[in-house]
Amino acid sequence: MADPFIGEIKILPYTFAPRSWASCDGQLLPISQNTALFAILGTTFGGDGRSTLGLPNLQGRAPMHPGRGPGLTPRRLGERVGSSTVVLDEAEIPSHNHRVAGVRRIGTADTPDNTMFPATDADIDTHQYIRTDANLSSMASSSLAISGGGQAHENRQPSLVMQFCIALDGLFPSRN
Repeated sequence: MADPFIGEIKILPYTFAPRSWASCDGQLLPISQNTALFAILGTTFGGDGRSTLGLPNLQGRAPMHPGRGPGLTPRRLGERVGSSTVVLDEAEIPSHNHRVAGVRRIGTADTPDNTMFPATDADIDTHQYIRTDANLSSMASSSLAISGGGQAHENRQPSLVMQFCIALDGLFPSRN
């Protein structure tokens, strides 16, 4: 890796950071030993700016370009966005319905208390559930199944695990 720019980030297939490189895992480094890197990064990725600077943390993250564009949300360099898991609320679930379960026979009860709906059939036209205020009761829990459960689901894109490393030494990048 001849002459990288200080602060250059590369994806490497190693389980370690090579000499003069550090893993992009959010660690804090002393400014006194990394003055050139601090001149480039500042406190963009953390650190107190007096004695420490932070490296980017790309563990479980995808890099994204800063800036803005038509229809896009503006993003700053070093901003962390997104989540690895998500719990959907009712407003985020596509419109759909759940069918009510029934049995293919004539109803045998005059209230739906712990019973099933009789199914509609050309040969069976007798439904014994008649609504009056006097016979209101709870339906059997098996009549309409519950969906969901409020658990989070995986939200990460398919990926291949690689090591992000940042150059600590090398050429100081000049501005255009």
